[in-house]
Amino acid sequence: MIRWRSVARRITVATFAATVVSARSPAQQVAAGQLVSDTVHSAALEHNLYKNSPNRPVLVYLPPSYSSATAKRYPVVYLLHGFGTDNEFWLTFAHINTTMDSLVAAGAVHEMILVMPNANNVFGGSFYTNSASTGNWDDFIANELVAYIDHKYRTLARPESRGLGGHSMGGYGTFAVGMRHAGEVYGALYPMSACCTQVSRNTGGSAVWDTVAAVRSVAEGTRLPFLPKVFLAMSAAFSPDPAAPPLFVTLPFVRRDGRLVLNESAFDKWVEHAPLDMIPSHAAALERLRGVMFDVGRSDQLVPTAALAAIDSALTRAGVTHTFETYDGDHVNRVRQRVATRVLPFFSRTLDFGEGRE
Repeated sequence: MIRWRSVARRITVATFAATVVSARSPAQQVAAGQLVSDTVHSAALEHNLYKNSPNRPVLVYLPPSYSSATAKRYPVVYLLHGFGTDNEFWLTFAHINTTMDSLVAAGAVHEMILVMPNANNVFGGSFYTNSASTGNWDDFIANELVAYIDHKYRTLARPESRGLGGHSMGGYGTFAVGMRHAGEVYGALYPMSACCTQVSRNTGGSAVWDTVAAVRSVAEGTRLPFLPKVFLAMSAAFSPDPAAPPLFVTLPFVRRDGRLVLNESAFDKWVEHAPLDMIPSHAAALERLRGVMFDVGRSDQLVPTAALAAIDSALTRAGVTHTFETYDGDHVNRVRQRVATRVLPFFSRTLDFGEGRE
């Protein structure tokens, strides 16, 4: 079943809380949660071929009552950032700590722990995928990071009390990682403006692929313009080749006899990682989730609305209950609003807050 709603349908108390917090006087300030800068060592990333550090910075938001209610445990929402950014994105664009404080104070959401890992790498983004070249990012996110957070912080350590969300590349990661671990690690998913959800055999981006193919060193790769750099990072994630230095990738499109042609073996690996193509084989796992919601701005410069509409249709065909929204906005200009009025309230009403068992 699909439920469509308009962004302009109503203004919630959550919106009010998120927009007026900056106007409060010091005496009116809401109770503040704690933002912790942590570091998680990942064995899954130790042997990546680009020598990116396996010691990953992680931001952890602990809700206002965490320090005083010492017996209380909390659901956890994991938030994945987009390409070319890092976990500071959630502070810069979503003001995640003050937004959460305001929502809690307004009674718009329940208290939750929020976890924001840094998944940037040498090419600007890991795509949260296990790769023989970039390292096993899926294993880090879904296994090592969750185990670390459950051990160190007072969490409700069960799938139905864990949410996964993300923006852009992080939205892709929410779909892909979420599908692979639905019901076993995570209980609810919210991808925002998810990129890269499907692949095409069309070679229309020939200039981009020619630019990528001309790269002769990792250092050159780091200096690429945005789109070729995205394609190189995706190649490192989806079609890695440890036997092909210095980039350790196989490209899905190559020049042969002056023509850009499909490299079938590499392209097939991209298809395996495309959320649209993953849905049929993961439908049963998705049915175990407590909720799936995703969105995209109708003026998004990077993510076509049609790409997310295709995900919507595929989930409907697969019988997976979900909510898909479009809204008046572009790729980043409504991030804080969407987090305040949609993402955090979604997890608050969807995750299990019961504390009857560990």
